[in-house]
Amino acid sequence: MSSESERTATSDGVQIHQSRRLPDFLQSVNLKYVKLGYHYLVSYLLTLCLVPLMAVILIQASQLNPDDLHLLWLHLQYNLVSVVIFFVVLVFGSTVYIMTRPRSVYLVDYSCYRPPSHLQVKFHQFMEHSKLTGDFDDSSLEFQRRILERSGLGEETYVPEAMHYLPPRPSMSAAREEAEQVMFGALDNLFANTNVKPKDIGILVVNCSLFNPTPSLSAMILNKYKLRGNIRSFNLGGMGCSAGVIAIDLAKDLLQVHRNTYAVVVSTENITQNWYFGNKKSMLIPNCLFRVGGSAVLLSNKSSDRRRAKYKLVHVVRTHRGADDKAFRCVYQEQDDAGKTGVSLSKDLMAIAGGALKANITTLGPLVLPISEQLLFFSTLVTKKLLNAKVKPYIPDFKLAFDHFCIHAGGRAVIDELEKNLQLLPTHVEASRMTLHRFGNTSSSSIWYELAYTEAKGRMRKRNRVWQIAFGSGFKCNSAVWEALRNVKPSPNSPWEDCIDKYPVQIVA
Repeated sequence: MSSESERTATSDGVQIHQSRRLPDFLQSVNLKYVKLGYHYLVSYLLTLCLVPLMAVILIQASQLNPDDLHLLWLHLQYNLVSVVIFFVVLVFGSTVYIMTRPRSVYLVDYSCYRPPSHLQVKFHQFMEHSKLTGDFDDSSLEFQRRILERSGLGEETYVPEAMHYLPPRPSMSAAREEAEQVMFGALDNLFANTNVKPKDIGILVVNCSLFNPTPSLSAMILNKYKLRGNIRSFNLGGMGCSAGVIAIDLAKDLLQVHRNTYAVVVSTENITQNWYFGNKKSMLIPNCLFRVGGSAVLLSNKSSDRRRAKYKLVHVVRTHRGADDKAFRCVYQEQDDAGKTGVSLSKDLMAIAGGALKANITTLGPLVLPISEQLLFFSTLVTKKLLNAKVKPYIPDFKLAFDHFCIHAGGRAVIDELEKNLQLLPTHVEASRMTLHRFGNTSSSSIWYELAYTEAKGRMRKRNRVWQIAFGSGFKCNSAVWEALRNVKPSPNSPWEDCIDKYPVQIVA
């Protein structure tokens, strides 16, 4: 359909059929989030001031001739107390700086799981299978067909083994099998590409929103690879499609405390036990969009790893709107009237997602934008707030801050709206659209498939900056900013290895 009211819109990996769109960011900006961003900027003010000061000192020192050095030496000979005080202050200041500065976190490599081809599902297979299960009425089947046609998904996405049977065979054992295939597949490739031994891993963070068995997924990995007994392992559940960035943030904080170690972050979602077999429209959408996928990321705080690492973590900004009741319930797992479990979507979902995004990018702006953009943005904001003038806030050009954008591939409509509101070009959202087309919504791991797409296209250059942004239930909007340390080439067994030449493809509206 061509009318805007008949478009679908997504967030946290699920898509709803409604007329509401993301709010226009030009209409309002919350000052408290700008203050928070500038607070982060001021936190690094000492470093920003010391760098030019040291540069001036070095320039002046380089201009000294032998006579000047001799006079300086004679002067210091008769001022021993001054010399001692100077060196005490220098040593103390250097020690404080070294002990308190944040440790650099490097992304050594990452791997995205590519399922076997026999798990692929075409549209007609999906619809025929749904009909033959006998669980869906005609209205629900037609609804799913329309969602598929407008979803932006292609004909080569993957569903788990249990969903290929008639009738489907969702079970705990099948769900465990899916989780093992995805996580171990990504980890095997990661360890092979990096030559890192599992015993060297000191931190493990796993996130999966809807499948949290006992023992945990992190324990499954621990058992499979025989990781060491003192490993710091964490299992994040129920945090939605933005949990991948949350897991990176947790690993980053742990790497600030534990020296000279590796951290592995595994992001996935489980389809087998979360397929909805009812007829409530808002709960049917995940069936059409969610697909099998997962990623494993190797982080390091070892300075020796900088030379082989792909990226350096620059910023993580997290926004949580869970204090608001509407935001908290806008993506909600519950049972329908027939007692069947699914994820329910609120009609306010897109408005809440827009508010979370606006807050997140307003906080992120002072950290990443050029000074010229910050001044324009801040001056118009102050004019509006203090003088109550009827002026629209200046929306900064984030294309000046980032070279590549990895927008969570939760659905076609959100990608459309972000492209419009952030004034991005089609090439900036190409990775997101093509990931949605080739792999579907793989939840929190989708931003890594998008990064892999950019690398496979040969577009990642040294010092390029990447913005990963994802939405999650609760409601959350989280951003991660990376800087490429070299011209990055795709790693062996990239998920795009066998098909990158076919992309980009034209997606029918």
